[in-house]
Amino acid sequence: MTSTLMPGVVQTRHSTPRLTVNTLTVEGRDDGEPVVFVHGNVSSGVFWQRAMVRLPDRFRPVAVDLRGFGGTDTLPVDATRGVRDYADDVAGLLDTLGLDGAHLVGWSMGAAVVLQQLLDAPARYRSVTLVNPVSPYGFGATRGADGALADASAAGSGGGAANPDFVARLRDGDRGDDAPTSPRQVMLAAYFKPPFVPPADEVEAYLDSMLTTAVGDDHYPGDSVATSAWPGLGPGTRGVLNTMAPTHLHLDGLDAIDPKPPIRWIRGSDDVIVSDTSLFDLAYLGSLGVVPGWPGADVAPPQPMLAQTRAVLEKYRAAGGVTGETVIDDAGHSPHVEKPDEFVAALVSRLDER
Repeated sequence: MTSTLMPGVVQTRHSTPRLTVNTLTVEGRDDGEPVVFVHGNVSSGVFWQRAMVRLPDRFRPVAVDLRGFGGTDTLPVDATRGVRDYADDVAGLLDTLGLDGAHLVGWSMGAAVVLQQLLDAPARYRSVTLVNPVSPYGFGATRGADGALADASAAGSGGGAANPDFVARLRDGDRGDDAPTSPRQVMLAAYFKPPFVPPADEVEAYLDSMLTTAVGDDHYPGDSVATSAWPGLGPGTRGVLNTMAPTHLHLDGLDAIDPKPPIRWIRGSDDVIVSDTSLFDLAYLGSLGVVPGWPGADVAPPQPMLAQTRAVLEKYRAAGGVTGETVIDDAGHSPHVEKPDEFVAALVSRLDER
């Protein structure tokens, strides 16, 4: 990685039995309750720096790069396991570092990763915080709060749902701003709520982070298959976006785990990526006329992403778990970057609750 790190942030690569994992930590913070930050899609741990340096000294922040992102090894992703490749990698890193009783914080796709970790070993973690999380039922191709498939093929989700021009520009390392599909413009328009723009050096660091994304069928966005259902493509079995296809990702069994660590939800009020009207959901884009041939809401409804997350957390609470939802006003998909003081205040208040 070539990104400029904030003062006090240290980058380290750790050999684990599964792969070599890159982490960011804060210098001199080797004690305290570990807080493990897991980034989202097309990004890396660099996006957590503003939050990490603001975390009180009693916490030990560790930001992890997932496989194929940042400075971590690029290995194929088996999407038939949902996000388990990522979850197992992070758990293996924690084994290597000897970190138990950690607070897990996951952003976007990373929220699915930490929920999978919780499902796999609920006694190991102190709490889980979801930041603008992907729905527990995946991204795209579902209807209703219970996450039922809109079509058995999960048409409209998976590797083929990515914008091909964005994928090409990501692969080519495009640093320009001449098209709405350039990584820079996608970041400024969708990761953040306009007109927010970080300082210039941070923008370049975040762009560096995005451009570390490994591109291909085994990585981002993944493979796809043709379907007879609109829009004519469905999820494959390899790569990043297929891990979040509703045929592969199943995180709705949280109410059955024991013990039940607290699960908190923090989100920006104006997120256009994870939303009940997501500009990255092909069904919602179809309803706007952006994707042609939309067959209507009876066949391909926009995914109610927020309603699905809320329903799963309500079920967890009804089964005896503790949950909470905090909305940060005037922020988009990345409240930890856009409003780091508010974000850290909300996070710490949640970490202090038992």
